[in-house]
Amino acid sequence: MTEASDGIIGLPEPPALGAGALPAGTYADRTVFVTGGGTGLGKAIAIEFARLGANLVVASRKEDHLEAAREALTEAGAKVRTVACDIREPAEIAAAFDAAVDTFGLPDVLINNAAANFPVPAEEMSPNAWRTVVDITLNGTYFCAREFARRHLAAGTPGSIVNIGASYAWTGGPGFAHSAAAKAGVKNMVETLAVEWGPYGIQVNGLVPGLFPHEDMTAAIKENLADKGNPAGIHAAGTHDKDPCQPAMRVGRPRELGWAATFLASPYARFISGHTLVVDGANWQRRGLVNPPVVTVRQQMGKGPFELP
Repeated sequence: MTEASDGIIGLPEPPALGAGALPAGTYADRTVFVTGGGTGLGKAIAIEFARLGANLVVASRKEDHLEAAREALTEAGAKVRTVACDIREPAEIAAAFDAAVDTFGLPDVLINNAAANFPVPAEEMSPNAWRTVVDITLNGTYFCAREFARRHLAAGTPGSIVNIGASYAWTGGPGFAHSAAAKAGVKNMVETLAVEWGPYGIQVNGLVPGLFPHEDMTAAIKENLADKGNPAGIHAAGTHDKDPCQPAMRVGRPRELGWAATFLASPYARFISGHTLVVDGANWQRRGLVNPPVVTVRQQMGKGPFELP
């Protein structure tokens, strides 16, 4: 990293874990439904809602993720209901919402966090890989939003939806054609549904995380973040191998994404709808003064020339 004497200090660290950006009890007696909320950034978001008094419903396909959610959210003081759910299946989503209603009543907030992703050159991507990622990331997000909205429309009650997006929805994502296309659809969905459902009291926003190292990252992404000897890339002093690669000179802390989510869905953001908030320390807007040599996706992944099977 460049010496501090050069004037480079980066963005300050956020307040400590456990601090609140909203008044205590902002979500008291309210229920938040989080898909994929058992690990990683989904869990970090759910914890911040829990600290503000929310009841949590967490949906996931994996029992170990549901158990992790129960443990973390109970520790944070929340009442928790976990439900097994594959968001590719509308019938399972409906059953998950039925379970939420039976336990806490109709959820007030939906966090569409669940997604699928892995790096692969487009020419090597199988039809099944394409369909799976698009089905989970785009179709699943829509099916969950639709189920949430239909119930609020029928009840005549307001609600808030936050879809977790990705910055390559704007830029494209070489090596992630399936996920980038799906996330572009998710971003467009925010803008479309906010207009359709706004008259009925339902706000729809997007939230895009930058680099927030967490335990739920894929092995390929972890490998890209650090050397072989430190696969998480996180050091005892709180620094990270990728800090010098960010304009902020540090990576994000998961609680910062949680604070953004709790604000977007809160009473203090009621007039914000159809907006996608990027929380990445300006990393996605970074441009060089000169164009570096092009390194193909295949080269970046250590693959040789493509050959037909």
